[in-house]
Amino acid sequence: MVRQWPDPGEGGGPPSVIAGHVDSEDGPAVFYRLRELKPGSAIEVRGIDNVVRRFTVYRVAEYAKTAFPANEVYAPKERAELRLITCTGDFDRRAGSYRGNLVAYAMLSKDGS
Repeated sequence: MVRQWPDPGEGGGPPSVIAGHVDSEDGPAVFYRLRELKPGSAIEVRGIDNVVRRFTVYRVAEYAKTAFPANEVYAPKERAELRLITCTGDFDRRAGSYRGNLVAYAMLSKDGS
Protein backbone atom coordinates (compact mmCIF):
# COMPACT_ATOMS: atom_id res chain seq x y z
CA MET A 1 0.00 0.00 0.00
CA VAL A 2 1.38 3.40 -0.98
CA ARG A 3 0.85 6.23 1.49
CA GLN A 4 -0.12 9.53 -0.07
CA TRP A 5 -0.09 11.72 3.04
CA PRO A 6 1.24 11.60 6.60
CA ASP A 7 -0.69 10.42 9.62
CA PRO A 8 -1.59 13.09 12.20
CA GLY A 9 1.56 13.93 14.14
CA GLU A 10 3.84 13.31 11.15
CA GLY A 11 5.39 16.01 9.01
CA GLY A 12 5.97 16.08 5.29
CA GLY A 13 2.44 16.69 4.07
CA PRO A 14 -0.73 18.67 4.65
CA PRO A 15 -1.69 19.58 8.22
CA SER A 16 -4.29 17.65 10.12
CA VAL A 17 -7.54 19.62 10.04
CA ILE A 18 -10.42 19.58 12.50
CA ALA A 19 -13.42 21.76 11.65
CA GLY A 20 -16.31 22.23 14.03
CA HIS A 21 -19.31 24.44 14.67
CA VAL A 22 -19.08 27.49 16.91
CA ASP A 23 -22.74 27.24 17.86
CA SER A 24 -26.12 25.89 16.86
CA GLU A 25 -29.77 26.69 17.43
CA ASP A 26 -29.37 24.92 20.78
CA GLY A 27 -26.41 27.05 21.96
CA PRO A 28 -22.62 26.79 22.04
CA ALA A 29 -21.00 23.98 20.03
CA VAL A 30 -17.65 22.20 20.13
CA PHE A 31 -15.53 25.16 18.97
CA TYR A 32 -17.39 27.90 20.83
CA ARG A 33 -14.26 28.72 22.86
CA LEU A 34 -11.81 28.42 19.97
CA ARG A 35 -11.53 32.22 19.91
CA GLU A 36 -9.87 32.03 23.35
CA LEU A 37 -6.77 30.33 21.92
CA LYS A 38 -3.64 32.45 21.71
CA PRO A 39 -0.09 31.75 20.52
CA GLY A 40 1.43 29.41 23.08
CA SER A 41 -1.88 27.70 23.93
CA ALA A 42 -1.69 23.91 24.19
CA ILE A 43 -4.02 21.57 22.28
CA GLU A 44 -4.27 17.83 22.85
CA VAL A 45 -5.76 15.61 20.15
CA ARG A 46 -6.44 11.89 20.53
CA GLY A 47 -5.93 10.15 17.21
CA ILE A 48 -7.73 7.12 15.86
CA ASP A 49 -4.72 5.14 17.13
CA ASN A 50 -5.68 6.32 20.65
CA VAL A 51 -2.40 8.27 20.99
CA VAL A 52 -2.73 11.77 22.44
CA ARG A 53 -0.63 14.31 20.54
CA ARG A 54 0.21 17.73 21.92
CA PHE A 55 0.26 20.77 19.67
CA THR A 56 1.19 24.39 20.40
CA VAL A 57 -0.74 27.26 18.80
CA TYR A 58 1.54 29.67 16.95
CA ARG A 59 -1.08 31.80 15.19
CA VAL A 60 -4.80 32.53 15.25
CA ALA A 61 -6.35 34.34 12.28
CA GLU A 62 -9.77 35.43 11.06
CA TYR A 63 -10.70 35.45 7.39
CA ALA A 64 -13.76 36.53 5.46
CA LYS A 65 -15.33 33.42 3.92
CA THR A 66 -15.05 35.15 0.55
CA ALA A 67 -11.26 35.49 1.04
CA PHE A 68 -10.38 32.22 2.80
CA PRO A 69 -6.72 31.45 1.99
CA ALA A 70 -7.06 27.70 1.35
CA ASN A 71 -3.59 27.47 -0.19
CA GLU A 72 -2.08 28.84 3.02
CA VAL A 73 -4.28 26.97 5.49
CA TYR A 74 -3.88 23.56 3.85
CA ALA A 75 -0.29 23.94 2.56
CA PRO A 76 2.04 20.97 3.10
CA LYS A 77 4.60 21.45 5.86
CA GLU A 78 7.81 19.65 6.74
CA ARG A 79 6.79 19.54 10.40
CA ALA A 80 3.58 18.06 11.78
CA GLU A 81 0.89 20.73 12.01
CA LEU A 82 -2.76 21.05 12.96
CA ARG A 83 -5.53 23.46 11.94
CA LEU A 84 -8.68 24.04 13.96
CA ILE A 85 -11.37 25.86 11.97
CA THR A 86 -14.74 27.33 12.91
CA CYS A 87 -17.05 30.17 11.92
CA THR A 88 -16.76 33.71 13.24
CA GLY A 89 -17.96 37.25 12.64
CA ASP A 90 -21.45 38.44 11.84
CA PHE A 91 -24.20 35.93 11.15
CA ASP A 92 -25.77 36.34 7.72
CA ARG A 93 -29.39 35.28 8.23
CA ARG A 94 -30.13 35.16 4.49
CA ALA A 95 -27.20 32.82 3.85
CA GLY A 96 -27.72 30.96 7.12
CA SER A 97 -24.03 31.14 8.04
CA TYR A 98 -21.36 33.31 9.56
CA ARG A 99 -19.40 35.63 7.30
CA GLY A 100 -15.97 34.56 8.46
CA ASN A 101 -13.76 31.72 9.57
CA LEU A 102 -11.42 31.51 12.54
CA VAL A 103 -8.33 29.35 12.07
CA ALA A 104 -5.95 28.24 14.82
CA TYR A 105 -2.56 27.19 13.45
CA ALA A 106 -0.59 24.79 15.64
CA MET A 107 2.55 22.66 15.42
CA LEU A 108 3.41 19.42 17.13
CA SER A 109 5.01 20.24 20.47
CA LYS A 110 8.55 19.12 21.20
CA ASP A 111 7.15 16.63 23.71
CA GLY A 112 4.63 15.61 20.98
CA SER A 113 3.00 12.44 22.18
